[in-house]
Parts: sequence; C-alpha cells; structure tokens
Amino acid sequence: MKIAEIKNIETKELVEKLEAAVDALNKKKINHNVTPLENPSEIKVARRDIARMKTELRQRELNK
Repeated sequence: MKIAEIKNIETKELVEKLEAAVDALNKKKINHNVTPLENPSEIKVARRDIARMKTELRQRELNK
C-alpha cells in the first residue's frame, strides 16, 4: 500500500485496515513456521505496510 493511498483513507477505515493487516501478518508468520511460504518477503512487505499505517495514524493524532 502506497503512502498516498493511506493518506486518503479516513481514520476509522485506516484503523480497521491496520487491524486486518496485523491479523494477516500473524497468520503469515504462523504458516511460515509450519510450512515455508513460497515468497517469504511477503512478511517484510506486510510489516512495512503496518508501519506506514501506524505512522499515519500517529501523525493524525498529533495534528489534532
């Protein structure tokens, strides 16, 4: 997910997407421990997307 896309999303929807992304990351990690993922870099990409979402939420919180 690009930064521009994240900035255009409403806060409530962004929180929901963040929760879904965290759940998906946890599932990927568990699945990777059981049977290796075909593309393990998906975990890195997911972590970075989550960090971008958290950063945007924090910026919005500070701007209020």
